[in-house]
Amino acid sequence: MKRIFIAIFFFLTCITTNAQINELGVFLGGSNYIGDVGPTTYIAPKDLSFGILYKWNRSIRHSYRFSYTQAKITSNDLDSDAPAREKRGYRFENEIKELAAGLEFNFFDFNLHESGVLVTPYVHTGLVFFRYDELYVLNGQTKIDESKYSFAIPMTLGIKTRIADKFVLGLESGVRYSFTDNLDGSNPKKTDFAPLKFGNLNSNDWYVFTGLTLTYTFGQNPCYCAE
Repeated sequence: MKRIFIAIFFFLTCITTNAQINELGVFLGGSNYIGDVGPTTYIAPKDLSFGILYKWNRSIRHSYRFSYTQAKITSNDLDSDAPAREKRGYRFENEIKELAAGLEFNFFDFNLHESGVLVTPYVHTGLVFFRYDELYVLNGQTKIDESKYSFAIPMTLGIKTRIADKFVLGLESGVRYSFTDNLDGSNPKKTDFAPLKFGNLNSNDWYVFTGLTLTYTFGQNPCYCAE
């Protein structure tokens, strides 16, 4: 019985340790915001976003994904199709610095240990912790109050392919549902700023990252455990 447990332990160790492969790379693309200021287009990358990411592939269908992304988000009422927003004329600029951890799932098998063409759509979700500036609007001008931290839920859809033995190229768009309604200055939290609130105060802000990922793969090939 003891030998059986040892054999099982050795087998699981081979699967979970040696069979894994790692990816380390970069993200480069654009960002946009969805909320109470400016247009409401869901995917409209216009401001620069960039970051680094690491994936720990636990199988050919799923991996744990960790990333740091930094971006500027801006929006202007004059770019909106809504007459009320155009007349109001507010605009803002904010900076997002986020750490994200989550799970990426491949729709098709994506075995990096096999040769040949590999292509698959994928989805990703998890949890984001990010830094941003609390804003408020006074006399039509958006001003910075203080830096704050909040959480968000990422929802990413993408497609990726291997372009060389060690490199994977992906195209993705990731929407973040944030736990704050003041990326744009519409809902400042301080009591002194309560009269300055505007827009839909029952709906939180969103921001979106759209771009390319390029990762370098490394790690041991799967082991073949003795029977």
